[in-house]
Amino acid sequence: MTGPEQQTELTRSTTQPEQLGVDPILLYDGACGFCTASVQFILAHERQQSLRFASLQGAMASAIRATHPKLTEVDSIVWLESSSKGDAKLWFRSAAALRVAWYMGGLWRFAAIGYLVPAALRDRLYDIIARHRHRLFPVPATCWLPPRSMRARFLD
Repeated sequence: MTGPEQQTELTRSTTQPEQLGVDPILLYDGACGFCTASVQFILAHERQQSLRFASLQGAMASAIRATHPKLTEVDSIVWLESSSKGDAKLWFRSAAALRVAWYMGGLWRFAAIGYLVPAALRDRLYDIIARHRHRLFPVPATCWLPPRSMRARFLD
């Protein structure tokens, strides 16, 4: 669904295999009000309930970044999807957002039409939103904690 510029190969042996598993993982900016609200939105509207989450500031994201120096500068969402064979792929920026929409299912899958837009243009729009996200969506005064029933899906 994405071009080679949007995904990166990753070996399971370099990213804590006992935590990686086969369910997708969404890395998000835990210090961003928009990102936290997006995670809450996903949890409220997802159908599969298999997506796991990790903050970019946490240990899991650090382990993934350690194996991919290319990601050390990335401060956007990252979608990590592994296979039972032990390999995995990473999507980031607009490609990760489109993966989230596809994962959510239902009418959200119509967002996949975004793949018809060239990645450079999609990412430029994504970057504009990302650049202003802290100003437009300040971090709430209190931290959001997932309900007990969902805490196991948070890796940090």
